Amino acid sequence: MGLLSRLALLLRIRSKAALERAEDPVQVLDYSYQKQVEQLQQLRRAVADVATSERRLELQQAELQRQTERYEQQAFYALRANREDLARSILQRRELLLDQLNSYEQQLGQVRAQKEQLIELEQQLRMRVEAFRSQKEVLKARYSAAQAQARIEEALTGLSTEMTEMRLALERAQEKILTAEARASALHSLLEQGTLDSPLSPPLLPADGDPLDRELARLDQDEQIEQQLQLLKQRLLLDRPTSEGQGHLPPAET
Repeated sequence: MGLLSRLALLLRIRSKAALERAEDPVQVLDYSYQKQVEQLQQLRRAVADVATSERRLELQQAELQRQTERYEQQAFYALRANREDLARSILQRRELLLDQLNSYEQQLGQVRAQKEQLIELEQQLRMRVEAFRSQKEVLKARYSAAQAQARIEEALTGLSTEMTEMRLALERAQEKILTAEARASALHSLLEQGTLDSPLSPPLLPADGDPLDRELARLDQDEQIEQQLQLLKQRLLLDRPTSEGQGHLPPAET
């Protein structure tokens, strides 16, 4: 398949898909019903035309019948007047009219048969149109109900999607709350155990580092305090003899 052929096929496919999307079943049903009604009206006009032709032939036939009767009466008068030749001529004309009457009778038979056929077709088409109209209304009602149900389903689908999103958001919020509560509980336990200093106490230890670093820093601080305490005790021992000697000295003279 050449490039142009494939492009033409693609255009036909897209055009058909676009037409199917744009096609409204209600409009299609109404249009089909209108076309059938127009066909029924055309058939009724055809029946009326055939009936008019039948009536015209019947009138012409009746006129010819009256004319043949007059010719017969005239031929009788001619014979009574001893005009056999005239009577023969009149009867010859009458025979021609009788031939025309036979022809009219045949035409009337054909026209009547055609009229009966058209009337039968008109009745069948009328029944079909009435049945189609009833079916059309049922289909239109079903289509309207289907559209309403589709709109409800779409709304429920959107609501379900929103509910799913809200449920996920609620789960995320609960997860964050549980995480925050667990963190607060862990920090509280560390404060109670002394692993962490309370924010109300002086910042004696470094805030950074892991628990082992903080524990080593605490031990180093305790050792420094102990050394300072020993120094103070030694100083106190050194200051005692001096204090005792000064206690036995006589008071100064005034």
